[in-house]
Amino acid sequence: RIKQEWNLILECRKKGIPQSKYLKNGFVDITEKNLDTPGKTPQLKKRHALSDGVNKEQNKFIFQLSGEQWTELPDSLKEQIYLKEWHVYNTLIQTIPAYIALFKDLRVLELSKNQINHLPAEIGCLKNLKVLNVSFNNLKSVPPELGDCENLEKLDLSGNMEITELPFELSNLKQLTFMDVSANKFHSIPICVLRMSNLQWLDISSNCLKDLPEDIDRLEELQTLLLQKNKLTYLPRALVNMSKLNLLVVSGDDLVEIPTAICESTTGLKFVSLKDSPVERIVCEDTEEIIENEREREQVEKEFMKAYIEDLRERESTPSYTTKVMLSLQL
Repeated sequence: RIKQEWNLILECRKKGIPQSKYLKNGFVDITEKNLDTPGKTPQLKKRHALSDGVNKEQNKFIFQLSGEQWTELPDSLKEQIYLKEWHVYNTLIQTIPAYIALFKDLRVLELSKNQINHLPAEIGCLKNLKVLNVSFNNLKSVPPELGDCENLEKLDLSGNMEITELPFELSNLKQLTFMDVSANKFHSIPICVLRMSNLQWLDISSNCLKDLPEDIDRLEELQTLLLQKNKLTYLPRALVNMSKLNLLVVSGDDLVEIPTAICESTTGLKFVSLKDSPVERIVCEDTEEIIENEREREQVEKEFMKAYIEDLRERESTPSYTTKVMLSLQL
């Protein structure tokens, strides 16, 4: 016991723990379990203080807004042109003001799940913008000026339900690596997308595609291609030439022709053929209500697919060809 007490005392002295912490009524308390805490506390406090200071400094450059009580952006926002990030979601805001052109340092523009019906041409002034997310709004088109955002790396236009084409000017987005245009009304992959040379992720699921371009292998850096919930009847052989493609997801119901090399790929390609289960829809007179129901269903399905894809990537032993995965969601 004496040896234990001396070892404890020596250990406490090495760590700078005061006697009051290990003495109880004048005797050494060898049952003390939190002896490490006092010695580390000053350093931890210092570390937390530094961390809090950094967070406070970063928060000065981030604007956040949410809640259906908001129908427009606050007037005071136009005075905060030093901001680097906007995070506006779940509001009833319909328009983005032209003064957004003043925010030259803006890096992230997250505007998902609002009621935005158009993007201003002034968005092209955001030369430093890296992330633009306008998913699940009411957009029907995209301004060609968006092509001037030459440093854009991530573009999410999913869930707007009505976008049918993209301006050719978006071909200038050479830094873009992630693009999501799912849950819209594209009848073909836009030409501008085929010219995005650094694209690694393309989600064009839940559209109206009937075929893929024969030169889709121009997307040499593409790793993930999501095509489920379209009306594809065949897949072009050009997909075999895409050496970096490691995940291809399609809806297998209408497919009658699939290049054998895709199913027998030795490059680690995971080819997933989903079976689309028809979702029972309640017919109602209000068209807007139908669209909202579809939009809500698309949100749920996207969360499911995100989890499913993450699971696929983690399971390296998954067969390269997975067939007929039932996807059935009913709201």
